[in-house]
Amino acid sequence: MTSNVLMIFPRFNQNSFWSLSAACKIYGARCPAPPLGLITLAALLPREWNLKLVDRNAEDLEPADLDWADMVMTGGMLPQRQDTLKVIDICQARGKPVVVGGPDAMSSPEAYAHAEFLVLGEAEGIIDQFVDAWATGARRGHFRGEKFKVDITRSPIPRFDLITPRHYLYVGVQFSRGCPFNCEFCDIIELFGRVPRSKTNEQMLAELQALYDAGHRGHVDFVDDNLIGNKKALLRFLPALEAWQSERGYPFMFSTEASINLADDSRLLDMMKRANFFAVFVGIESPDTKTLVSAQKKQNTRRSLAASVHKIHAAGMMVLAGFIVGFDTEERGMAQGMIECIEATSIPVCMIGLLTALPGTQLTRRLEKEGRLLPFQNMEGGDQCTSGLNFVPLRPRREILEDYKAVLAAVYQPAAYFERVRTVGRALRRPGLDVKLVPRRVSRDLMALLRVMWRMTLRRPDLRRHFWRTFTDIARHNPAALQAVVIQMVLYLHLGTFAGFVVRELDRQIDGEPRAQYLPRTDRTDGEAPDGRIADRRAPAPSANAALPI
Repeated sequence: MTSNVLMIFPRFNQNSFWSLSAACKIYGARCPAPPLGLITLAALLPREWNLKLVDRNAEDLEPADLDWADMVMTGGMLPQRQDTLKVIDICQARGKPVVVGGPDAMSSPEAYAHAEFLVLGEAEGIIDQFVDAWATGARRGHFRGEKFKVDITRSPIPRFDLITPRHYLYVGVQFSRGCPFNCEFCDIIELFGRVPRSKTNEQMLAELQALYDAGHRGHVDFVDDNLIGNKKALLRFLPALEAWQSERGYPFMFSTEASINLADDSRLLDMMKRANFFAVFVGIESPDTKTLVSAQKKQNTRRSLAASVHKIHAAGMMVLAGFIVGFDTEERGMAQGMIECIEATSIPVCMIGLLTALPGTQLTRRLEKEGRLLPFQNMEGGDQCTSGLNFVPLRPRREILEDYKAVLAAVYQPAAYFERVRTVGRALRRPGLDVKLVPRRVSRDLMALLRVMWRMTLRRPDLRRHFWRTFTDIARHNPAALQAVVIQMVLYLHLGTFAGFVVRELDRQIDGEPRAQYLPRTDRTDGEAPDGRIADRRAPAPSANAALPI
């Protein structure tokens, strides 16, 4: 039986570290990344079904889309919850059954209980049950797959044909799921397990070829939560990836996320460098050993964090990092230690957030037993930079917020940020690869460079001196790293503004004032717009991972 399936990717909360609105404007994109989960799900559905994808971060949902659809499939991450619920309401008001899945529904199914269908679990292990039920006439139902049982070597090539690559800064692919570590605050191990499962070389190269054939060039993000979780599989894959890249003139530059022990393996670093990885997001969380041990992140304690980060820089990959404020073991004045760590590691892009007890985590279970957990509704949009601390802390909340504010104010002060960029720019040892130049890509990058020069010279005179000092310094001393350095300077156009907003929001929280709205949009409407369009204009979306425009 043929069915018309409308796949709707909900908007992310735009109050996000990773929304990257300024970078999108510079590079002419609509939002950072397309919905990898939905286009993978699309490849699992019956071939005779007709599919259409609407990414509400990049385009409008039109009434005609819903008129066409027999059903709607939607879902996403926690920062998308508000819009996912709105999508459900819009669809149900028009009589369309809604199928909800994705990581937030897996963690908090009760939030979506009013949807006609819940499909909970990794799609490869559960979607067939839903398809069979739909084909036999079911119009309501809940389906749950077994945790950690999916063989992802049977996962299909995502339907890249459903997206428009030019709308995005980068496109994601996935090599593995799961992470071998046991961090107390992490929900990845609860969703995907502690035994990483990896795709085969042939499978992964087929995905990259499909993306290449779809016309994408430039930045590709391996969205794995820890790319080196299954190091044996990765070591088998990287030589094949390097050969594939070389044969095609290195069409892609890769970013990913990995644990800090990546720095321990010089061979692995060299292989990633030769395959053209240029950026790695690392969860540092805290420089305090006692805090790391308490949070069960012991892998970060057996090393000098600064030496480890510098080793990754020396392998040609810039490091982005996550830091968390609000652990029970912190002491007053912890801000200074975190600032010193960031300066010692010379990491420009630092995602600094408040500790959050995410649904289903060990942290949430512990705090619940201790009677310290607050209602999760306090998470207002799911952004851990502007929300978080959804529990009763052991030290005064005001004290924690003041420390958090001090870290943000220090590390995103322009002089400090650009000094770190210069340090990293001199340290990066990018590989000398025989890259095939693509005229339209070169044109896009040159236009982006001109825009950022204009923006930082005329629109932001406060950044003029920092920009030109950094640009000329790296052009002179390490020109091979100039592209990476420009990326980090572009990111400041968003991150500096966002940090300023968070600091002002923290002042209001400290003083007990109402919450503020970040970068209000005058073109937004909720529900159906006066001209018949559904919902609002596009809003940038954050990545689940390190999002870099390239």
